[in-house]
Amino acid sequence: MIRHLLLLVLATHALAAEPWQLALPGRAYEFPRDHDPHADFKTEWWYFTGNVATAEGRRFGYQLTFFRQGVRPPSTRGGTTSRFVVDDLKFAHFAVSDPQSRRFRFFQKTSRGAFGEAGFGIGEKLAWIDGWQLTAQGDLWTVTAADGDAALTLDLRPEKPWTIHGENGVSQKATGAGRASHYYSGTRLKTSGRFTIGGRDFAVEGTSWFDHEWGSNQLTPEQVGWNWFSIHFADGTELMLYQMRLRDGGLDPNSSGTFIAADGTSRHLRRDDYQLTPLRWWTSKQTGGRYPIAWQLEVPSLSLRAEVTTPLDAQELVLSPIAYWEGIIDARGERDGRTVRGEGYLELTGYAGALVGLSK
Repeated sequence: MIRHLLLLVLATHALAAEPWQLALPGRAYEFPRDHDPHADFKTEWWYFTGNVATAEGRRFGYQLTFFRQGVRPPSTRGGTTSRFVVDDLKFAHFAVSDPQSRRFRFFQKTSRGAFGEAGFGIGEKLAWIDGWQLTAQGDLWTVTAADGDAALTLDLRPEKPWTIHGENGVSQKATGAGRASHYYSGTRLKTSGRFTIGGRDFAVEGTSWFDHEWGSNQLTPEQVGWNWFSIHFADGTELMLYQMRLRDGGLDPNSSGTFIAADGTSRHLRRDDYQLTPLRWWTSKQTGGRYPIAWQLEVPSLSLRAEVTTPLDAQELVLSPIAYWEGIIDARGERDGRTVRGEGYLELTGYAGALVGLSK
């Protein structure tokens, strides 16, 4: 979604102080060019989530996200050959959900990349940090990650055209020029590969979601967090929704979403085009964060009504300096009078303390 998180949280500063390029209306997206990094923007991420299963039906979920955080604005680059002067910092998050064992594993890496151990956009390697990496060879994308007792290697192939979110080339996150991102997704990627969990190896298949987003000044101090949903429905459609939450308890009017039909065409949804009502909450023993992990979802213009639940309550990433909930979800309901079912991911931020770095 606004995807993603650590960079957004650590790096949302006033553009007047840092001359980065703004995400403004009118961008013409071009692929595969736009899979590469956009170094003139301060914040960028390549984000994967997916639901996969073994032939016997054992289910897993995964998240793998690579973040680029600009530290040297374009106008200040050059003039040095030192490896210790870098243009950006690199972050990555890796998490695995295992409902059968009631386990959630999460890991984080950070790097300056001074000696090539992390970076972006060199040949087929779109992003990497140590052994975690994303490569792209035409329509074949591969993600690999390993830490602790969890590892994955997955091949992903887009089954639909890239979906552009928002309107006129920008996904607006708050009122004001540049408080937006350029944001597109691969909403349905056929996924196959291997998981290693707790010393056991599993062949898996399923479906993944890919987000690529970049911008420089998206949020305001009045925004305290967001709720973000991505769902793959069994009828071949997908839905992405996000709500930007305000300090006064309301929702920012710039909240929005996208519905993607089975043929790949998309429809932009504004804040009032959908309703999301919390049904159940989970409280973290580690952070005290109280997260809404079950929801009633309604999109009247689509005649869609569904209940969103999770098979695993505890899917909180407790990182420094932030914590957030992100995990697998299920959706069951009706659209146009017919039963619909789906799987996806839910991200909840701002429920376990302030978003560090959000204010000017």
